[in-house]
Amino acid sequence: MAGLLQALVGASEKAAHIARLCRREEPLFQLLVAEKTGADRNRRFLQDFKTLADVLIQEVIKHDLGKEFPELRGHIHGEESNEFKNGQGEPVAVRVCATPGDTAALLLSVLEPERAAAELLAAAVHRDVTLEDVEVAGVTLSIPPQDLAIWIDPIDSTNEYIGGREDVAPVDGIAPAGLCSALVLIGAYDRQTGCPVLGVINEPFFRRDPLTHRWQGRYHWGIAYGDTRLCSLSPPPLRPAPCVVLSRAEGGAVQAALGPLCGDRLRFAAGAGYKMLCVILGLADAYVLSEGSTFAWDACAPHAILRALGGGVVALAGALWGRRAGDAGPPPELVYNCPAEGAVGAERWANRGGLVAYAHPRHLEAVLATLATVPGL
Repeated sequence: MAGLLQALVGASEKAAHIARLCRREEPLFQLLVAEKTGADRNRRFLQDFKTLADVLIQEVIKHDLGKEFPELRGHIHGEESNEFKNGQGEPVAVRVCATPGDTAALLLSVLEPERAAAELLAAAVHRDVTLEDVEVAGVTLSIPPQDLAIWIDPIDSTNEYIGGREDVAPVDGIAPAGLCSALVLIGAYDRQTGCPVLGVINEPFFRRDPLTHRWQGRYHWGIAYGDTRLCSLSPPPLRPAPCVVLSRAEGGAVQAALGPLCGDRLRFAAGAGYKMLCVILGLADAYVLSEGSTFAWDACAPHAILRALGGGVVALAGALWGRRAGDAGPPPELVYNCPAEGAVGAERWANRGGLVAYAHPRHLEAVLATLATVPGL
């Protein structure tokens, strides 16, 4: 497991480097967006973009993990189609080639005439990442890679990544929007049960270096396998009343119900991964979403880390149905190996019926008890 954890962390660091590289080339960045259409469009947003960074990061992670762990090939899934369009509108399948020169030539077909940028990206794709993390290197738990599959969200909160805002003031540590909510998410789950067992969240835009003014990142990881719980973070403290983080698009009935439970601690943020990270870091105690507008790639990595900390992510509709039916057992957690019947494209992997991410079971119980009073949920 040490090898797999190191590989996932290393892949996230390479991904974060590429994400920062693309943001640095601001004039070029405006050329790197292509609108998602058809079955791959997230129906919640009026405009939902994919970027070359998205596609490239996803393919780099697939390539690097598949090369080191051949058992994972064919079981590494991502949000993005690897098809991009060049300047003439022709499709180009973005992938990692055998050499930096070949990869640069492929990227140049998308970026032409920006040869220097293509070569810079290719060098980042092919560079070796050396981790100097003693804690990660010391993890010795053994999980057979052939039992696992991977979900990747190469840049969660793509709209915030494209917008690039740095002037959004945090509220009690939670940024309502902005570049800091753009994350790299890599989660591993059990192929048979769908249960998340290992997660890595990388924050490419954590802070600016005070001397160079370049962005610095950080990462977090967690393992929840069998009876083993390991994490780069400590469990957050239990507060008497929960702070709940929501999307600004959350329904008024849900906001009105949760308000009295939270007092003045109802917060708002962008990005599903970022809101779950707020729970992981103890900035919030729960994240509630009543709609099916998140997907397997959004939740798998944070879910694994929350499980490592003693929390989890439950399926909201299923949890409320069980509560109303008198089921005294634990509410159903999200799983990551079951596509929705009858759905197509990205909707096959939507977390239908919403979710609640939580750090402490006591807060989960309070949130579910409150939401059970909301008509229509």
